[in-house]
Amino acid sequence: MASFCVHVFALALLASFCNSVHSSPLIKHHVALFVFGDSICEVGNNNYINTTNDFRANFRPYGETSFPNATGRFSNGRLIPDYIADFAKKQCVQPYLAIKNRLNDRFINGVNFASTGAGSLDGTNAGLVIPFKTQLGYFKKVSQQLKQEMGSHGSKQLLSNAVYMFSIGNNDYGTFINNSTLLNSYTQNQYVDMVVGNMSTVFQEIYKEGGRKFVILSVGAIGCVPSARAANFQTGSSECLEILQTLAKLHNEALQKMLNNLATNLPGFKYSYFDYFQSSIDIISNPSSYGFTEVKVACCGSGPFRGDPSCGGKRGMTFYELCPDVNKFFFWDYNNPTEKANKLSATLMWDTSPYVTPNNVKSFFQS
Repeated sequence: MASFCVHVFALALLASFCNSVHSSPLIKHHVALFVFGDSICEVGNNNYINTTNDFRANFRPYGETSFPNATGRFSNGRLIPDYIADFAKKQCVQPYLAIKNRLNDRFINGVNFASTGAGSLDGTNAGLVIPFKTQLGYFKKVSQQLKQEMGSHGSKQLLSNAVYMFSIGNNDYGTFINNSTLLNSYTQNQYVDMVVGNMSTVFQEIYKEGGRKFVILSVGAIGCVPSARAANFQTGSSECLEILQTLAKLHNEALQKMLNNLATNLPGFKYSYFDYFQSSIDIISNPSSYGFTEVKVACCGSGPFRGDPSCGGKRGMTFYELCPDVNKFFFWDYNNPTEKANKLSATLMWDTSPYVTPNNVKSFFQS
């Protein structure tokens, strides 16, 4: 029986979102997808934790383009991992906390651990999100369950064939610039080293469990999201917030060095690095080439650039505006892209493009 992309969907509607794979005994070339990170990748884990609506999207108009109910995805529809699964003719991977207690091969196709608001560092939005290292802990539990259910050889084969996708780090830098203690305690480079160092630790732990194929999104153009522009607007500017752009660039430089180091020192470690930052900047700089007309203002929200986190009216602000044609917009809400933008990013990652090195994602599902 085909499994659900999201646990509340009508089967007929789901069929158009992601192709399904029968959860039969593992075949040699089966490739699972394990997803970690933040709102770029979260598909509903925060619905199951004790948090606030600031870190939830399980209400309308979230998801309205593609889903009969709001799922917890911070978009009007599907996210990058949904499209990657679709391109690979795989199931959409489900939120870990929704299926962790189910039986019958529930992790054969992978699972999604991501949590909106999470950062690489434990202190980022502490107590309100699933920290990155906790996501790692959940993965280790899955690894043990697979070993119990499939045996050592079968689980080893599944985990080594699997693709591991990450979007993490974006939230750490907003925390940094808004926390005077952190600003006074660390230089920008020291803080970046901590963020990237923690990522390296997690990658190496997954490698120890058998992971070999890693897909990593760079930190995006976090200074250009509507909330950042709105913050800059208070100073009289409508441009991107430069301190966040600078931190993103420092992070991405350190991240690429770290990945090269792991590839050099860990036998069999392969990675696909997606330059989410530069692809976003190119779209923002030349929107018509990518089919967008609005790349500064969010579709859903309020205030300057609709940069207030008011979309849906359940985060302390009841008033919000909703654009008439979401397909013209790059940003859906104060921080997150539209479904159309997510599909574009997934397409750029999947096959050969200037933004993906040294391997494209498609190759990881073919080997």
